[in-house]
Order: sequence, then C-alpha cells, then structure tokens
Amino acid sequence: MKLKLATVALGAVMAAGPVMADLVFPSLSYRTGPYAAGGIPFADGYADYFTLLNERDGGIGGVLAKVIECETGYNTEKGVECYESTKGEGALVYQPLSTGITYQLIPKTTADGIPMHTMGYGRTSAKNGDVFSHTFNYPANYWDGASGAVNYLLEENGGDLSGKKIALVYHNSAYGKEPIRTLEELSAKHGFELVALPVDHPGQEQKSQWLQIRRDRPDYVLMWGWGVMNQVAVQEAANIRYPMENFIGIWWSGSENDVLPAGEAANGYKALTFHNVGTDFPVFDDLKTHVVDAGKAAGAGDQVGTVLYNRGLYAAMLAAEAAKKAQEIHGTADITPAMMRDGMEALEINEAKMTELGLPGFGPAFSVSCENHGGDALVGVTQWDAANKTWSLISEFKATDGDVIGPLIDEDSSAYASENNIGSRC
Repeated sequence: MKLKLATVALGAVMAAGPVMADLVFPSLSYRTGPYAAGGIPFADGYADYFTLLNERDGGIGGVLAKVIECETGYNTEKGVECYESTKGEGALVYQPLSTGITYQLIPKTTADGIPMHTMGYGRTSAKNGDVFSHTFNYPANYWDGASGAVNYLLEENGGDLSGKKIALVYHNSAYGKEPIRTLEELSAKHGFELVALPVDHPGQEQKSQWLQIRRDRPDYVLMWGWGVMNQVAVQEAANIRYPMENFIGIWWSGSENDVLPAGEAANGYKALTFHNVGTDFPVFDDLKTHVVDAGKAAGAGDQVGTVLYNRGLYAAMLAAEAAKKAQEIHGTADITPAMMRDGMEALEINEAKMTELGLPGFGPAFSVSCENHGGDALVGVTQWDAANKTWSLISEFKATDGDVIGPLIDEDSSAYASENNIGSRC
C-alpha cells in the first residue's frame, strides 16, 4: 500500500509540477590512453542504456536522463578534475572506473553528499555502509573475486586445494594489490601455496614473470590485469604452453580485447564475472531499434554485446533502478544526489526485476542496506571459445567466503573510521 501511495503521489507531482531538469549521470570515461580499448565499450554501453530509456520510456519517471562524459585517460589526477568540473551540474552518482580515482574521491563525494558506485572495483571495504556512507560497490568486489576464484578451484578439485600452488600475476598498482591479503588468508585456510608476481604498468614486459611460472609450474594462475597487460599475459602463457583452462582472470581481465590477439592459443581461458555475456537478452532488441538503428549510439555501434559494453550497460541499469527507487521513496521525479543515495541504499535487484527490464539471468540477485553497500557477493565464471570468438558463462553466480572476507572488511573499514573520526550511522 505504501508503494502504491508513493507511486500515485509521484504521478501527481509530475503532472502538476513545472518542467524538471534532466537527471544527470556523469561518465568518467577513458576513450584515450593505454586503457582505451577497455574504456570505450564500457562508456558506449553506459551511454546507450540511458539513451534507450529516453527514447523508449521518456526517461526515468518522466524525466530525461543526461549523460555528461568527461575524459580521464584512466589518470587519477584527470579523474579528480572531471569530478570537480561536473559535480555542480546536478550530478546524481559517479562511477570513476578506476581504483586510484575512487580512493581520491571517497572523501570528496562524502563531503559533497554525492553517492559513488564502484562496481567491482575500488576500495573493497567500502562495502561497510556504516563507515562509507556515500560509496557503494555492489554487486561484488575484488575480495569476492579472489574468493570466487578459490571456490571455483575448490569445486574443480573435490573441495581440496592442499598442496596446490597458485600464482597471482597482478598489475603493480592499488588495483592489482587488492586481492593479495584475501588470497593470503584463503591460502592459510585451504593449504595452497600463493606466489605473487607483480607486473609494472602498462604491462607489456612480462618475460621474467612467465619464465618463473614455467620454472615453478603452479597448478593455477590467477590474474588481476588491465589493458595491454592482459593480452600480453595470455600470449606469454601460450608461449610457455601453460594450460589455458587453469588460467583465470578477474572480471577486468576477461574481455574480447584480452584474448583475440592470441588467436586459437587463448582457447579455454577463464575469467570471473558478476554479469552475463552476449546479446541473447530482450533488451538488446530494444537497443537495436531505439538506439543503434536510430543512429543514436554513443560509439560506432560495433561494441554492442561485448563483455565491457555489457558491463557499462549493467552499470547504467543499476543507476537507473536506484534513481527509480529514490523517486519512489521521496515521492518526486526530480531527485537530488542525497535522494539518489537513499535509492542506492534501498536498492533490491531480483530475477523478476531483471526479467521485467529485458535482462533475465543477466546478473545476480542482491539487496543493499545501510550496513551493506556491497550486495550479496555472488560471483560467476566465464570461458573463452576461440573458434566461435565468444564468452560463455560456465558457472552460476555463487556465494563467496564471508567468513574470511567479513573480518577483513571490518578491520579495514574500522581503521579508516578511526583515522577519519567517522562514527557509526546505521
């Protein structure tokens, strides 16, 4: 009944009120620089979904969505400049697309009262909404990714990894270092040996790391890479004839860009994910009709359905659904950043909702709360078919190890709260 009354009230406000300003969604994109191949499809998917809502639905709750794109080049300083230059334009939520930018923006967005969504990246302990009031990282984070990989390998080995050796090839940055602590804890829990191998930016030189892998012969290799680092790693693995089915990347190491250069040699490579792959979902028919064929696509239209395009689309969908929730909660379509934050904190995504949006089975079900800004931590696994040049989801979205991750999040977020004099709010 409460929901029905809120909807009626919202309709009345929309009918009687003045023409409302656009709902502004900044896009901190990187179409240039060393990581442009990954930044372009994400930015296209993000923009195209909002265009679809405008063209097909007349916006969100009757108000048009406006995407303001600002080029960061995946550079932290430029990312902060983009934030400062766009925050006054009614920005409802920021998605920095960089762990480095995220760390810089956490105190800024909190002070400015603007929510930030770092989907599958950023500061993992921001899952603790009691401390990080304006930062959200649903539906999964890097520590979930580390646990998801280990859980998958446990399944592959009858529940026992004792005596196994797992190498981590990682981008030598805040991003790449994120899973190390979790993997160390999981190593102690499950009895496998962890070998960490850093790769310096941008990642084109990895000979020594793969020579060590050839010498040490780890049972499995995990990768936290980005950009050219990924395709170089896949090629180097092929060069030493490392079995691709034992090589698993995080979700930022699992796009077409990462495997196509190696050709047939990349066949069987795996990557973690928190959303599905391909175009076999009804929403893509609508995108074709209202966006691509209408000449309104953000890019050339050639990225539709690729892994990172789908990720951008998914990020936009979650932002739009949070905006709808904010409109419902506050009884107005013309929401503020503070209202948007409330919508994000009350967001619930279930299969019925995904089906309604034309995305059945596209992502895991999850809910957000004051205490939990990270969702339900469900992770899937994809695998590359080089012959058909397609990714397939080979594992359902499954639970990760909260017994290990929970205390790590509590420890890190508590330290942050102490350093910054942040009190409990939930």
